[in-house]
Amino acid sequence: MKTSYLLALLIIFMPLAGSFADDCEKDITDPRGKMTPWEKGAWETGKYRNVFLEAGYKQADIDAKLAKAYSDLFEGPNRVYFEVGDSMGYVSDLKNKDARTEGLSYGLMVAVQLNKKDVFDRLWRWSKKYMQHQSGPREAYFAWSLEPKSGKHNAEGSASDGELYFVTALLFAANRWGNDTGIDYYGQARRILDAMWSKDGTGGIKNVLNVEHKQITFVPEKWGYDWTDPSYHLPAFMEIWAEYAKDGHEEFYKECADTARAFLHRACASKTGLNADATEFSGVPRNNGPKRGAFRYDSWRVPMNIAMDYSWFAKDKEWQQDYGRRIQNFLYCRGIDTFEDQFNLDGTLPDWVLPAGGFQKLRHSLGLVSTSAAASLMGTQAKSWAFVDAVWNAKLEPYEDSYFDPYYDGLLYLFSLMHLSGNYRIITPEMTK
Repeated sequence: MKTSYLLALLIIFMPLAGSFADDCEKDITDPRGKMTPWEKGAWETGKYRNVFLEAGYKQADIDAKLAKAYSDLFEGPNRVYFEVGDSMGYVSDLKNKDARTEGLSYGLMVAVQLNKKDVFDRLWRWSKKYMQHQSGPREAYFAWSLEPKSGKHNAEGSASDGELYFVTALLFAANRWGNDTGIDYYGQARRILDAMWSKDGTGGIKNVLNVEHKQITFVPEKWGYDWTDPSYHLPAFMEIWAEYAKDGHEEFYKECADTARAFLHRACASKTGLNADATEFSGVPRNNGPKRGAFRYDSWRVPMNIAMDYSWFAKDKEWQQDYGRRIQNFLYCRGIDTFEDQFNLDGTLPDWVLPAGGFQKLRHSLGLVSTSAAASLMGTQAKSWAFVDAVWNAKLEPYEDSYFDPYYDGLLYLFSLMHLSGNYRIITPEMTK
């Protein structure tokens, strides 16, 4: 009797489960109507969307919000940027008490985008002096983690996204400031690239890009050369290398950009849009324990990376618009002000939570609020405005339990504001100031 009763309840409520899923797909009503994405990229038009302005915010307030975010991270009492002597500076992951190629290269990108030449030069000098290997099999690559005050290497190996950002930021710096103001930015970018192409496995060190698969590696060493991290796939940066590196590998970089787009199709789940932190080149989650087989901290960057490629080049419009719809639908359904920051790829919550800063808990994280808002650059629904409003109303401040991450949360927040205000751009020689 009891079994029959439970079966009857299951039959009754099965349609409700289906309708709930359908509700997640439905758009919302917003007086601004549906968001309309641009159909051409900035590479073709030279124009960048100011989504905040379209959303109804005043330009003076937009400028002030961006300036405050920069000041908080680079100048304020909770800054992550620290100057050293008269000519150097570094960015620190405060919660992990180190300096990383991720943070230094992000800092370089912020500085070149916002025309902060002194900050850029300080960060580059510090990176070159303390992080970059000057000899041996790793020559010209960077140690991914350092003790910031002593410069002691916590690890000698590289994380491939660091080299990716270093090269792109240096190419942009060459375009913006030229190469005769104290640092030959182009020469420094070429040194990294030329060294990258010379890596033949000696000492276990390989190319940052897997030459056979035309995809970025997890690390440019034998043990991490044949798999990847989806958040390292920035087809827009590969397009920049193809245009400005001028090292004879232009066609290969273009192929890498196209391959990255195709890879992201495979890596992002068809229903939720979620991806694993680490995958095979096929896009299948890498079977290396509970940490990387789910959508976690690295994965937050993927929506923003795809939005950047849409904004700059718009070469994969149909899929990217659909991806933006899927991931925003999923997160909105979890609650625009409450969605969590770690998931299994089917959208369920993971049994094991990756810790951060001494805390092991799910939270509504500013970093993912920011990157999911950046996805509105390719938004096609009224729902996308809600994500723009959410990041506009967000604050870089400690959470209720005192956890505070101005480094990762803060840098992703700043990047998002730059994207949504039209201030994250392809730096061309014509933009020289």
